[in-house]
Amino acid sequence: MAAETDPSTDTSAETTAPHAARAAESDDSRRWSALPTRRPDWFRDAPLGIFIHWGAYAVPAWAEPIGELGTFDNQHEWFSHNPYAEWYFNTIRLDGSPAQQHQQEVFGGAPYDDFLDAWDASDFDASAWVDLFRRAGADYVVPTTKHHDGITLWDAPGTGDRNTVRRGPRRDIVGELAEATTNAGLRFGVYYSGGLDWHVRPTDPIGMEGAAERMLRPLDDEYGQYCSAHVRDLIDRYAPDVFWNDIGWPDENHHFGPGGLGELLEHFYAQRPEGLINDRFSDAHHDFVTTEYQAGEIPEGEPWENCRGIGLSFGYNQVEGPEQYLSVAQAVRHVVDAVSQGGRVLLNVGPKADGTLPEPQVAVLEGLGEFMAEHKADLAGSTGLGELEIPGATWARAVEKAGTVHVFLSGPAGEIDVPAAALPDAAWPEGGVHVRLEGEDAPPVSISAPTA
Repeated sequence: MAAETDPSTDTSAETTAPHAARAAESDDSRRWSALPTRRPDWFRDAPLGIFIHWGAYAVPAWAEPIGELGTFDNQHEWFSHNPYAEWYFNTIRLDGSPAQQHQQEVFGGAPYDDFLDAWDASDFDASAWVDLFRRAGADYVVPTTKHHDGITLWDAPGTGDRNTVRRGPRRDIVGELAEATTNAGLRFGVYYSGGLDWHVRPTDPIGMEGAAERMLRPLDDEYGQYCSAHVRDLIDRYAPDVFWNDIGWPDENHHFGPGGLGELLEHFYAQRPEGLINDRFSDAHHDFVTTEYQAGEIPEGEPWENCRGIGLSFGYNQVEGPEQYLSVAQAVRHVVDAVSQGGRVLLNVGPKADGTLPEPQVAVLEGLGEFMAEHKADLAGSTGLGELEIPGATWARAVEKAGTVHVFLSGPAGEIDVPAAALPDAAWPEGGVHVRLEGEDAPPVSISAPTA
């Protein structure tokens, strides 16, 4: 029989615990390093994706169209006058904000969840949406599955009746979009707000004047487990090829234990051999970098994507008019500009509450599709050559693909002579190229030549 150990003199626990902790940290470090960094061909060859922000916030559909993200230095001013309609739940809680006044005057200060019950999506047709996206030249579609208001667009575990299957639309919106997207031959992705949930983890409203923290977000492992269960369910049900997280991920959940972010990413990569994730996981891991409107830096040597709305908001904003929406020409130039710098665009639509897409957004996608039908083959999988200075043109970008240089030009309507010296190295005519520009309000024209 072994002798009993006097606890007062036993040092094994003191030495074993730190050793076990170091071993766990070492294992976690190894497993983080072992996560793949994906560069799938389908993403390389995709100049355009479609983002969808649709939620209960489409019922009030209200925000101040003050400008683009990345153009405001004063964070209090940005949040208290937030142009993002999908942030309505936060903005109406900021004392003195115009959104709070609007909520009181129009809805009598009703609780936000009344909008979930009022959300009638009877005109929603996923196949019609996706057919439009396909015609626009998109290769992938990424709808919101849970935004910061915490309402899920599928019957997510642990949400009770606070989802679109049990209340409001009474439809599995994620499932319908996944099926329609896959049937159309496009890649399906999911947006998920892991960083914020104002229902499950309520905080003071973001953007209070004088607040030290720009972004108040939950950090605890319990909330991380809640998010992990949601995303695992999305992966297993809908097989997404893009996991697009937002606003970071709870810090205490950055582990490989059950329900941890590390384990979740391992599961995603194992289930989706061509799947990839963005860079909004609090620096844990990423496959591509995202910028948003004018915010964020374009990385060197990494795949990247710019996301923005056709207007100033992601969610539908009834206040926006033609002056806030991109024109067809601006949308085309935005996509070509991103590709010329080695990136792509995730262009957002914000459906109305009834499931219809606003006519100005449809018009932009239709016009973009006309351009892409002719030029997408030159953009997809190309090497960006960047911005050019062309006499007589106000905007010029270039790409190279399969031994051919393609230059896209915009400027005042009229004819110009482009000297060969102003163009990328290629077999241009010695005297340059004569070009007729169609005007600033028209999509750019294209000239091409084989590489020298």
